[in-house]
Amino acid sequence: MDRTFGRAPSLDEIEALAGAALARLPEPFAAHLGDVVMLVEDFADHETLAALGIEDPLELTGVYEGLPVGEKDSGVSGALPDRIRLFREPILDEWIARGDETLEHLVAHVLIHEVGHHFGLSDEAMHELEEGA
Repeated sequence: MDRTFGRAPSLDEIEALAGAALARLPEPFAAHLGDVVMLVEDFADHETLAALGIEDPLELTGVYEGLPVGEKDSGVSGALPDRIRLFREPILDEWIARGDETLEHLVAHVLIHEVGHHFGLSDEAMHELEEGA
Protein backbone atom coordinates (compact mmCIF):
# COMPACT_ATOMS: atom_id res chain seq x y z
CA MET A 1 0.00 0.00 0.00
CA ASP A 2 1.30 3.45 -0.88
CA ARG A 3 1.77 5.79 2.01
CA THR A 4 0.59 9.33 1.42
CA PHE A 5 1.92 12.35 3.22
CA GLY A 6 0.31 15.69 3.69
CA ARG A 7 1.69 18.84 2.20
CA ALA A 8 4.93 20.27 3.55
CA PRO A 9 4.52 22.75 6.41
CA SER A 10 4.21 26.33 5.19
CA LEU A 11 6.36 29.29 6.18
CA ASP A 12 3.59 30.35 8.57
CA GLU A 13 3.47 26.89 10.18
CA ILE A 14 7.25 26.85 10.71
CA GLU A 15 6.98 30.37 12.15
CA ALA A 16 4.26 29.18 14.55
CA LEU A 17 6.50 26.30 15.73
CA ALA A 18 9.39 28.72 16.22
CA GLY A 19 7.15 31.19 18.05
CA ALA A 20 5.99 28.44 20.41
CA ALA A 21 9.62 27.48 21.10
CA LEU A 22 10.47 31.13 21.72
CA ALA A 23 7.58 31.42 24.18
CA ARG A 24 8.98 28.48 26.19
CA LEU A 25 12.38 30.09 26.75
CA PRO A 26 13.10 30.72 30.42
CA GLU A 27 13.98 34.04 31.99
CA PRO A 28 16.26 35.93 31.76
CA PHE A 29 16.55 35.00 28.07
CA ALA A 30 12.95 35.72 27.10
CA ALA A 31 13.09 39.26 28.50
CA HIS A 32 15.96 40.19 26.19
CA LEU A 33 14.45 38.98 22.91
CA GLY A 34 11.65 41.51 22.50
CA ASP A 35 13.53 43.57 19.93
CA VAL A 36 14.82 40.60 17.93
CA VAL A 37 12.95 40.08 14.66
CA MET A 38 12.24 36.46 13.72
CA LEU A 39 11.79 35.63 10.05
CA VAL A 40 11.10 32.35 8.28
CA GLU A 41 12.12 32.11 4.65
CA ASP A 42 12.35 29.20 2.22
CA PHE A 43 16.13 29.57 1.72
CA ALA A 44 18.92 31.97 2.64
CA ASP A 45 19.65 34.51 -0.08
CA HIS A 46 22.78 34.30 -2.20
CA GLU A 47 24.48 37.14 -0.29
CA THR A 48 24.03 35.42 3.08
CA LEU A 49 25.31 32.10 1.74
CA ALA A 50 28.32 33.79 0.10
CA ALA A 51 29.15 35.74 3.28
CA LEU A 52 29.20 32.48 5.25
CA GLY A 53 31.11 30.55 2.58
CA ILE A 54 28.24 28.12 2.04
CA GLU A 55 27.60 26.80 -1.47
CA ASP A 56 24.65 24.46 -0.86
CA PRO A 57 21.61 26.40 0.41
CA LEU A 58 20.34 23.22 2.13
CA GLU A 59 23.28 23.44 4.56
CA LEU A 60 22.00 26.56 6.35
CA THR A 61 18.96 26.06 8.59
CA GLY A 62 19.18 29.38 10.41
CA VAL A 63 21.29 32.44 11.04
CA TYR A 64 21.55 35.18 13.66
CA GLU A 65 22.23 38.64 12.29
CA GLY A 66 23.27 41.25 14.80
CA LEU A 67 25.63 41.84 17.67
CA PRO A 68 25.57 39.55 20.69
CA VAL A 69 24.06 41.23 23.75
CA GLY A 70 27.43 41.62 25.49
CA GLU A 71 28.91 43.46 22.50
CA LYS A 72 26.18 46.05 22.08
CA ASP A 73 26.97 49.71 22.54
CA SER A 74 24.10 51.86 23.77
CA GLY A 75 25.44 54.77 21.72
CA VAL A 76 24.69 53.08 18.38
CA SER A 77 21.75 54.62 16.61
CA GLY A 78 20.19 53.85 13.26
CA ALA A 79 21.26 50.20 13.42
CA LEU A 80 18.93 47.58 12.04
CA PRO A 81 17.26 45.33 14.62
CA ASP A 82 18.85 42.00 15.37
CA ARG A 83 17.29 39.18 13.34
CA ILE A 84 16.95 35.45 13.59
CA ARG A 85 16.24 33.95 10.20
CA LEU A 86 15.11 30.34 9.90
CA PHE A 87 15.13 28.59 6.54
CA ARG A 88 12.19 26.28 5.89
CA GLU A 89 13.53 24.08 3.08
CA PRO A 90 16.84 23.20 4.80
CA ILE A 91 14.96 22.52 8.06
CA LEU A 92 12.55 20.19 6.27
CA ASP A 93 15.45 18.52 4.45
CA GLU A 94 17.26 17.88 7.74
CA TRP A 95 14.05 16.66 9.39
CA ILE A 96 13.48 14.13 6.61
CA ALA A 97 17.12 13.03 6.58
CA ARG A 98 17.20 12.48 10.35
CA GLY A 99 13.85 10.75 10.55
CA ASP A 100 14.17 10.33 14.32
CA GLU A 101 12.77 13.55 15.78
CA THR A 102 9.72 15.72 15.55
CA LEU A 103 9.63 18.81 13.40
CA GLU A 104 8.74 20.80 16.53
CA HIS A 105 11.93 19.65 18.23
CA LEU A 106 14.12 20.41 15.21
CA VAL A 107 12.65 23.91 14.73
CA ALA A 108 13.16 24.59 18.45
CA HIS A 109 16.74 23.31 18.21
CA VAL A 110 17.58 25.62 15.29
CA LEU A 111 15.86 28.60 16.94
CA ILE A 112 17.60 28.09 20.28
CA HIS A 113 20.96 27.80 18.54
CA GLU A 114 20.39 31.20 16.91
CA VAL A 115 19.11 32.69 20.19
CA GLY A 116 22.34 31.42 21.72
CA HIS A 117 24.32 33.47 19.20
CA HIS A 118 22.29 36.53 20.23
CA PHE A 119 23.50 36.02 23.79
CA GLY A 120 27.03 35.00 22.79
CA LEU A 121 26.60 31.58 24.42
CA SER A 122 28.90 28.59 24.03
CA ASP A 123 27.58 25.40 22.44
CA GLU A 124 27.40 23.83 25.93
CA ALA A 125 25.31 26.73 27.26
CA MET A 126 23.04 26.52 24.19
CA HIS A 127 22.46 22.84 24.93
CA GLU A 128 21.51 23.70 28.53
CA LEU A 129 19.13 26.40 27.28
CA GLU A 130 17.52 23.91 24.93
CA GLU A 131 17.09 21.41 27.76
CA GLY A 132 15.35 24.14 29.81
CA ALA A 133 12.96 25.03 27.01
